[in-house]
Amino acid sequence: MTERLRIRQGSGNVFRDIGFAKEEAENLKLRAELMMRIEEYFERSGLTQAQAARRLGLTAPRFNALLKGRIGLFSLDALVNIATRAGLSVRLQVKKAA
Repeated sequence: MTERLRIRQGSGNVFRDIGFAKEEAENLKLRAELMMRIEEYFERSGLTQAQAARRLGLTAPRFNALLKGRIGLFSLDALVNIATRAGLSVRLQVKKAA
């Protein structure tokens, strides 16, 4: 190994770091965060996937897609609705970018 490894400071948004446009990267970051929180709800719930899907108003295949991280299948709006059905409180904080 004669090549030197270059290390760069990340932006705090992995989607931006891998090349997505700024606007899309922010949207993806928010969607990913909601998907992780919904998955945590499911893991703590003790429900089966089918039970959780019904409780969240989803079909079992759609809930499975969420658990597998198929981010492109879920809009931010849909994920907010699902999180709310899970009893999660979703808040949006807007501040000037650094």
